[in-house]
Amino acid sequence: MSLGIYIHVPFCGKKCAYCDFYSVSWTKVQAEDYVDAVLRNIRHYGESGTNVDTVYFGGGTPSLLSYKQLDSILNEIGRCFSLDADAEITLEANPCTLTPDKLRELRSTGVNRLSIGMQSMIDDELKILGRVHSADRGVKAVMDAVGAGFENISCDLMIALPDQKKESLQYSVEKLTALPVQHISAYILKTENGTAFDCEEIKRRLPDEDESAELYLEMVRLLEERGFMQYEVSNFAKKGFESRHNCRYWKCLDYLGIGPAAHSCYKGKRFAVERDIADFIASEVQNITITDESPCGFEEYAMLRLRLKEGLVFSDVPEHSAEIEKKLPPLIKEGYAETDGKRVWLTAKGFLMSNSVIEYLVF
Repeated sequence: MSLGIYIHVPFCGKKCAYCDFYSVSWTKVQAEDYVDAVLRNIRHYGESGTNVDTVYFGGGTPSLLSYKQLDSILNEIGRCFSLDADAEITLEANPCTLTPDKLRELRSTGVNRLSIGMQSMIDDELKILGRVHSADRGVKAVMDAVGAGFENISCDLMIALPDQKKESLQYSVEKLTALPVQHISAYILKTENGTAFDCEEIKRRLPDEDESAELYLEMVRLLEERGFMQYEVSNFAKKGFESRHNCRYWKCLDYLGIGPAAHSCYKGKRFAVERDIADFIASEVQNITITDESPCGFEEYAMLRLRLKEGLVFSDVPEHSAEIEKKLPPLIKEGYAETDGKRVWLTAKGFLMSNSVIEYLVF
């Protein structure tokens, strides 16, 4: 059995205007108590015979943790599980937290993949998003990471921003893909309830549905022209640099989440941790809520596989393949899906309508 481990680090220096992920302000004392709680939970779940081949520090801003704190977490994973020598170990980072010294420290802990929250290469767009870094600071973070020995770097890109036009998207893609990065995660901005962006002033400045679709398709075209091939709805990579950890989610493979608001699909159940750092710190073992007693049945498996460009293999779902194939002709005719007779996958146009297309095929 192999396992991926997700560590949710909830600390942020500043809450971004669009973000609804669980986060709290960083304090030294609380960060130390949080790390102690993470270590307790690693020991609780630890199984020496279980191979861990991916570790992902997500947030929040995991790069706010110190070298010593990150090192202690990875050492505990290695002690309580069997951590593969070539495990993919990813850390999400805000560019402003990545100094040359910090990057060298991160690399020495065993972190070998960075996910840098770039979001845009245009300063005015970064200000609208409430980001604290400039485009130049983002470029410096990438170049310093390369100098520190990182060879697997991902950057985030957000599209369909307030007042965004095709020309500004093209500029960001051109600048981002010119950097020595291997992976890009690109997301259409959504106004989440309760965020600072959940207001009429922002909503009226957002591209409409047709304009957002045009921006998305243009982004896919530009990224693939530059060697970043789409392998999932929102993810693009140079060959061999697909996120191994995130692919666990879409392939219904086991992953264990530790930290407030972390989710897991582990030992035949899906569960979520309470969104409460005080509760997480105070509890001997994190408090969880079972969200699915028997995950990864046909409908969920098919839905997740169809998020991937490699698609759904008919022989993996023999009891349902005939019904799926019967539904394909209109989707293929409209350019939403393709098939080679052995599997079905969605096109970029199909990914735009993925919820509707998948519901039609699967449910």
